[in-house]
Amino acid sequence: MSSELIVRFNPQQEWRIDLSRLEPMGMEEARRWLDDQFTAMECEPLRASGKVLLADKVLLVAQAAGPRRLDDADWRTAYARATHAILVKPMITIDVAAMAVTY
Repeated sequence: MSSELIVRFNPQQEWRIDLSRLEPMGMEEARRWLDDQFTAMECEPLRASGKVLLADKVLLVAQAAGPRRLDDADWRTAYARATHAILVKPMITIDVAAMAVTY
């Protein structure tokens, strides 16, 4: 079964990562990695309540990282591994422009 993460900023800026070729990341390691990135990039919660859903965190980290970090193969691989571990879906699309995560 194919497994892929797509991060899209616009139709001309899209990264496709084949998840089946990556070593899986454990859930706790993935949560820690995303939490560290969320904090380091000074991301703000989307909801007025301050609650941050896992899908929100994945989206906000991609938004804050921007194309520059996604162009970095090491960072992109770590992001893909963490996202896959957290969301546990074979096909994931992070559409930053639409502020949407779809499976």
